Amino acid sequence: MTIRPPNKPGAGASDIAARKGDHLDIVLAQHAAAPTDAGSGFSAIRFEHVALPELDLDAIDLSTRFLGRRLAAPLLISSMTGGIERAGTINANLAEAAQALGLALAVGSQRIAIEARGAGGLDGTLRRLAPGIPILANIGAVQLVTGFGLAQARRAVDMIEADALILHLNPLQEAVQAGGDRDWRGVLAAIEALAREIGCPLVAKEVGAGLSGAVARRLLDAGVSVIDVAGAGGTSWAAVEAARAPTPRQAAVARAFADWGIPTAAAIRQVRAACPDAVVIGSGGIRNGIDAAKAIRLGADIVGQAAATLAAAEVSAEAVAAHFAGVVDELRIACFCTGSPDLAALREARLVEPR
Repeated sequence: MTIRPPNKPGAGASDIAARKGDHLDIVLAQHAAAPTDAGSGFSAIRFEHVALPELDLDAIDLSTRFLGRRLAAPLLISSMTGGIERAGTINANLAEAAQALGLALAVGSQRIAIEARGAGGLDGTLRRLAPGIPILANIGAVQLVTGFGLAQARRAVDMIEADALILHLNPLQEAVQAGGDRDWRGVLAAIEALAREIGCPLVAKEVGAGLSGAVARRLLDAGVSVIDVAGAGGTSWAAVEAARAPTPRQAAVARAFADWGIPTAAAIRQVRAACPDAVVIGSGGIRNGIDAAKAIRLGADIVGQAAATLAAAEVSAEAVAAHFAGVVDELRIACFCTGSPDLAALREARLVEPR
């Protein structure tokens, strides 16, 4: 396999750290200004209300298993930020909250940490803060053909004692980002080679434009264990890159793709139909526990939320825990009002047919 140099002339540690910092600020601002429904597809889905649930709300069982560990609720604090110093506090707060509530945690890109340009809390501290939950490491899939290999992938896992490794797929973001990695030839073969050697589950995750059923099937056949659809309707990384583009032309090109992608609801349906036995994470525009319930009903095993948590993560672990406790409450009430005593029943809950 030919290893190509990354298409980032002159991109040093300070450049990458500055870009990650810009990403945090822009995502925070965009989430604060986001409309109620940003195109995830969940607003078109309604549960049939059960006026006589015959259930004890407090006895509803939201627990599940993921990556060999028990979760108190089917929720993943999804990938947000990688190894910059500002991220250290964020990652610590997320880890403490995830441990307290029994939720899974996925870290952001570990590229900076792997290249020893700054840990951003991505070290053994994370596992000490969250000893009992699934933790997912994270590198870019395209990095497997621009210099990273098995050694770097194992380092990503080992540095945080992770249970699995996310390979994030972000071709649109790279295409509109100044100096982005635009040559994606050989990425699937590199994923297949890594799957044979890594010794832990691989998770394929889009970053906001969605995974189709057809692509998910190819990834599973290549050895990936978990699919995170990360559909359109959440953070638009094209819009983020438009906000930090160096020229008006590049900003306009990126902005044109701001609403590009497969809506999350459609992506979950597609992936579940194409991959009936896969472990599926539904993420992308999950606003609350009702959206989480809808994602599970459509075929997700667990549900990821990222941007909605970021503001709380900059405050404290308690703020993150309070946010997700609310999401759990909403999910539990959605189960109650659909007559679902557990997640298996929620997956069979009746939907209101569109008029």
